Order: sequence, then structure tokens, then C-alpha cells
Amino acid sequence: MDLFEKVSEDIKTAMKAKDKVALDALRNVKKVFLEAKTAPGANDTLSDADALKIIQKLVKQGKDSAGMYIEQGRTDLADAEMAQVKVMEAYLPKQMTPEELEIALKEIIAETGATSGKDMGKVMGVASKKLAGLAEGRAISAKVKELLG
Repeated sequence: MDLFEKVSEDIKTAMKAKDKVALDALRNVKKVFLEAKTAPGANDTLSDADALKIIQKLVKQGKDSAGMYIEQGRTDLADAEMAQVKVMEAYLPKQMTPEELEIALKEIIAETGATSGKDMGKVMGVASKKLAGLAEGRAISAKVKELLG
């Protein structure tokens, strides 16, 4: 069962359980999946890799929105946003710990032969592909700067 089908099944489960938070989050995910499937050139298909990227993007947007709500003193909205983020995060692979990330990035730096901050683009290109879904881009970037700096 691919990710699209899993989300569709989980929508039914959330409906039966009357879980409004999960239902809202999953309906939003499915809407974006359908938009991606029907986009020009998509040939009505959506790979699991593309679906994961979409969920990652939605999780990032949700966290950013929650951060803005907190800044504006609207913890009620921030809590609602984070509840939906938690539902979406269940579909993502387990995230790397900072220690695991550092080890993986040290290997990539050795592999690419990077020695200074000038090589950051080279390292980020490889790291973004290898660690896609396992760590946030911001965390990867910050750690690469630290290791090369």
C-alpha cells in the first residue's frame, strides 16, 4: 500500500473515530497529494518519495505557522497547528538524532573531500539527497556550517 492509499484509509479510520484533528490534517495532506497527482506532467501518479516530500513540506509549514502564532500570543492556534503536525509526522521516517546526523555528515564530508566553508554547496548537494526525510534541511545546513567552519 503506497502512502496515498494509506492516507485515504486513515481518513476513513479518523472519520469512524470522530478524530477531528487527524481528519483535518489528513484531508489537507490528501488535497495536496491530489493536486500533485493532477499537476501537468505528473501522469496521474505520485511516488512515495514525492509524497514524503509533500508531507515534510506540510510539517515544516505547520511548525512555522505555530511559531508565528506563539510570537503573536495565540497559543490556542499554535496548539491546534502542532496537533496537526503531530498527525502528519507519523508518516515520516524516524528523524536522525543530532549525533547520528553529525556522524553521517562527517562521512559525506570525507566522501566529497570538502575542507572549508567554500565546499558547503558540494556537501549540501550530497547530504540533501542522502538524508532526505531523515533530517530537516535547516539542521543539515547548520551542522555542515559547524563542521566546515
